[in-house]
Amino acid sequence: MAVENRNRNGTVGKMPIAMCPSSLQRWTWPLCVPRSLRPWLVLMLLSLALSGCFSLGPRTLKVDQADYARALGDAKKREILAMIVGLRYADAPAFLTVSQVIAGYTFTASATAVANTLPDPGGPAAGVTGVASYSDHPTFTFTPTTGESYAKAYIHPLSPALILPLADSGIPIDLLLRIAVQSIGGLSNAAMLGGPTGNGSPGFFELLVVLRRLQLAGEVSIQYKAGAGNGQVSLALGLPRGTELPETAADVKRVRELLKLPAGPAPYVIAYGNSAVGDRDIPIVTRSVLGILSDLGAEIEVLAADVDSGATKPAVQLVGGETRPIVLIHAGKKIQGAVYSAVSYRGSRFWIDDADFDSKYALTVVQDLMALSEETDTSHAPVVTVPAN
Repeated sequence: MAVENRNRNGTVGKMPIAMCPSSLQRWTWPLCVPRSLRPWLVLMLLSLALSGCFSLGPRTLKVDQADYARALGDAKKREILAMIVGLRYADAPAFLTVSQVIAGYTFTASATAVANTLPDPGGPAAGVTGVASYSDHPTFTFTPTTGESYAKAYIHPLSPALILPLADSGIPIDLLLRIAVQSIGGLSNAAMLGGPTGNGSPGFFELLVVLRRLQLAGEVSIQYKAGAGNGQVSLALGLPRGTELPETAADVKRVRELLKLPAGPAPYVIAYGNSAVGDRDIPIVTRSVLGILSDLGAEIEVLAADVDSGATKPAVQLVGGETRPIVLIHAGKKIQGAVYSAVSYRGSRFWIDDADFDSKYALTVVQDLMALSEETDTSHAPVVTVPAN
């Protein structure tokens, strides 16, 4: 390979690359490029490589998957909080499900380099121009829940087979029953919307305390068996005879007394209804998602002006064995302190304090129950066509 060389007498000849000055021979270049121009040529080659080979997909997946999951979770918390507040003011909730999330990325780059190897009074001339662009076009598809799907997910009572197995996953059984159960074994939970049994049965709250102690001792378990409908769920109490601690045996005995159950090692079948069919059945009446959200909303301490104007009713006071609201929601014109989740409504701010672990955890349990109640029907999901380039 050779490059043009202009002699002192003005003639032009060919100089082999091996005849280039020794300072230029350490690189294998397509041209005998002066040292000062090499960084520019490297930049040009890198730009061309990026435009043809650079891929965003694998690099963005490990970051965006976690970010989108967290964003969806935060949005769901705000949606639930907004529905609780809206029901406090008798507003009908609307449910939107994010059915698709499509993230599209585009990266383009181009570069042009010009180099003149002929000397001139100003020295070697070179120029590099480049253009790079990046675009991110996420697409979210929302599907409203209506009709039969709305009734099944939010109006119909939750199935015991959906609720109670959560206790075996580590969720406190007393919190679970307080949120999702209206009565069990004839013992009534407090009804925030009032009624003749609005205060609840004292035995119900005692049952929650005893069951929680047994759960912490590892001597209460929920057994699930797949079957017709949502399957069958049963409650097992205690350890084999002779291995229980005295206080644990007393708790097992007290649960049987409260629920009017016979002794014996066999588990007790939990069935939906107000009365038991067999002597080893535990009747249970569960709440619907709307019932749960309405009860949570009835405990919110709203602004006095909203009560005076008739926009809402006074907050229902704690009843039965309750010591604090399930989810403590603050209301005011301005948020005070760090927040876990917050929404605006009727010119006021409603929020859950970030330092209130009990309220945050309870809202998470409500979110889990809503997720279990919602049916996933991909056959009717919207179809979104995204161009490949």
